[in-house]
Amino acid sequence: MDIKKKIEELVEKIKNDKTLLSKFQKDPITTVEGLLGVDLPNDQVEKIVEGIKAKINLDKIGDALGSLGGLFGKK
Repeated sequence: MDIKKKIEELVEKIKNDKTLLSKFQKDPITTVEGLLGVDLPNDQVEKIVEGIKAKINLDKIGDALGSLGGLFGKK
């Protein structure tokens, strides 16, 4: 399994589905296991969860920084 590719896929699914995002925020391990369709040891799932959280947060920061450019007349 290509972990980086799987994280990217899960990030897109989670970001584009508010119900899934809410579920992920409440119980990320169970949500990720459900999306993967396999029951992995928690330490492995936790690594995937951390990767997803990091990616989602970086995307949010990038969006916020992009909107700040408009404040200074840059697009």
